[in-house]
Amino acid sequence: MSEMNPNPVNTGQHEPAPTVESPQRRRLIGAAGAAAGLAIAPGVMLIEVAHGRPEDQPASSAVRWGMLVDATKCATGCNDCVTACSTENGWTPIGESAHPKQAPQWIRKLELQDPLTQMETNLPMMCQHCAEPPCVDVCPTGASFKRADGIVLVNRHTCIGCRYCMMACPYKARSLVHEQLNDTQKADVPRGIGCVESCTFCVQKVDRGDGTTACVEACTASGHNALVFGDLNDPDSEISRKLREIPTKQVRADLNLNLGVRYHGI
Repeated sequence: MSEMNPNPVNTGQHEPAPTVESPQRRRLIGAAGAAAGLAIAPGVMLIEVAHGRPEDQPASSAVRWGMLVDATKCATGCNDCVTACSTENGWTPIGESAHPKQAPQWIRKLELQDPLTQMETNLPMMCQHCAEPPCVDVCPTGASFKRADGIVLVNRHTCIGCRYCMMACPYKARSLVHEQLNDTQKADVPRGIGCVESCTFCVQKVDRGDGTTACVEACTASGHNALVFGDLNDPDSEISRKLREIPTKQVRADLNLNLGVRYHGI
């Protein structure tokens, strides 16, 4: 609703006398206004409602979720993080897809080799959850957005599949849904054919209060402990302590995007 104009234009007509509203009517109007506010808040329809976030606890900028990847602990040939992400979010990995070139890329394993030293490095690559996300800048409908807590998401209600965000992403972290979604569709992870999607930091788990992601859980369970997830704004969190203890890098730091994902050993 737009705000009332404190200086209304004089139309030459008398304004109707104000009416006295009952307490019940005021409560009804207040509830309707609150509902309207929720409907237009970015991400509420897909995240807060879909994942059961209490209405009085919106995402807060006091928190910034982030991930630390220790490439020195990431094992060659291990795809536990990819499998866990697929299972949690209901997408088909490249190895199982009937159309590999069109398979989703929420998270993928990269195997890199230094041409000078021949040293090999393994690391997972996913949405970097930039503080200044290029995907958000180029989205013509506002479907790509960043929550107050730093998680970058796509609103499936307003995504038109133009793929501008895919072209703008320096990390090739986004993909278009080509497949029909049947048995793999998850109730708390809305997906839709013709929409763009990427890593969400398992936002449904974050909003449930799990404080972690499926890939981190799988990596920890396998004993590699190459992934750490947590609040970058909390100096006492595990991820903040590790960032103080070991040197880390941002992929394409020259772009000054202030990434939510940091790497050690690259």
